[in-house]
Amino acid sequence: MNIPENAHSLRCYFTWMGEDGIARTKVKPGSEVVLEDAQENSVVVNGFYVDRKFPLLIDARGIKSITRDARNFFTTNGRNTNTLAFAILIDSSVSKVVGNFFLGINKPAVPTKLFSDEDSAVEWLKKFRVK
Repeated sequence: MNIPENAHSLRCYFTWMGEDGIARTKVKPGSEVVLEDAQENSVVVNGFYVDRKFPLLIDARGIKSITRDARNFFTTNGRNTNTLAFAILIDSSVSKVVGNFFLGINKPAVPTKLFSDEDSAVEWLKKFRVK
């Protein structure tokens, strides 16, 4: 995933809106994500558009860990969000465990799917874009 110059650089993430209407967030390698990181990233993501919803591609490859509170927050259950769907890119055993745990235990409020291929993830997310 190529990070554009206009990406927001947060403690654990690079986050930006793609020209295709799909928001993207890439975990910085070795990140140990806590609740505050999740909240900070969500503020950026939800700030892309205030009047429409959009899908989000999450590149979790390279993540070291994520706390229970951060996982719970990312489900979007019980809070306002502009995201319509999550595609999560995984590659390592750690990111696979994080992804499966997120899907199995935390049950996101929006359609969510794990991918090992970025192109497939983007194709899946395209059906969630609002025109």
